[in-house]
Amino acid sequence: MGGEGTRLRPLTDNVPKPALTLVDRPFLAYMVEWLGAHGVSEVVLACGFLPDRLREALGEGEHEGVALTYVVEPELRGTAGAIRFAAEALGDRLEDRFLALNGDVLTDLDLTALLRAHEERGARATIGLYPVEDSSAYGLVECDPEGAVLAFTEKTGEAVPGEINAGAYVLERSVLDLIPPERKVSIETEVFPRLVGEGLCALRLDGYWMDIGTHERYLQATWDILEGRVSTEVRPSAPGLFLGEGCAVADSARIGPRAVVSRGCEVGADAVVVDSVLLDGCTVGAGARVSGSVLAPGATVEPGARLADTMVAENERVAAR
Repeated sequence: MGGEGTRLRPLTDNVPKPALTLVDRPFLAYMVEWLGAHGVSEVVLACGFLPDRLREALGEGEHEGVALTYVVEPELRGTAGAIRFAAEALGDRLEDRFLALNGDVLTDLDLTALLRAHEERGARATIGLYPVEDSSAYGLVECDPEGAVLAFTEKTGEAVPGEINAGAYVLERSVLDLIPPERKVSIETEVFPRLVGEGLCALRLDGYWMDIGTHERYLQATWDILEGRVSTEVRPSAPGLFLGEGCAVADSARIGPRAVVSRGCEVGADAVVVDSVLLDGCTVGAGARVSGSVLAPGATVEPGARLADTMVAENERVAAR
């Protein structure tokens, strides 16, 4: 979880992407709950950007019965270097086989099936795959009929359909030997290519998968949670709608049919909030209209303002004109 979430700025100016609220909980909570549902009892969080905010988001000790350990990279180590760093922090507690996961994906893919396939094939590393129509921004994986990886091509830039690296791996401890210590190393471009023909396998997984790293995908993930397209613990107020504890909405205001109004928000008379997310403590003044937008905590939209397709920073004020 070392990335800075630059494509989600200004929401991530002061909050690392994994700690950013998605509907009613830190995004990372969805990942921990997903792992717990597949029998994982301990999660090690390799932190980079603003690690203290990650600790604040999930707390110390455990979350929903899953033990949490935070380790902070002294400098960004890349996708493989972070795995080795976290493994070294565990020391003798590290098991011979473990899961390694990207910290920015909302998903309910079947990790139990991934573990089972890895064991049955006697693999050194097994990559979870997800089918997409446009693979240009992702790692494209080609396999033989038995699931052995034939080619691993990272971010080709070509908008072709295919099965992509879903950022969920089962690794044998021996894979750590391929990761040079104390430097930035990419698992996609430096480690996996070396394992082709040497025990690298993959499995297509069915279910939901979304990288939340842009404004559009953050909003789409929100609606997918509230409309039941991904399995989560969230309980919407209505399909597509979530009203947080202690929010105050005027009787003449219109909310939704898609919207999140979080804890302590206020929405004034005749205001409209549609296809938008108001995080904790936001204010939308009387007669204002907010559409397709995300407001960071404490943001204010003044009475009569019009706001569309915009991300508003923490405690920022949008003037009426």
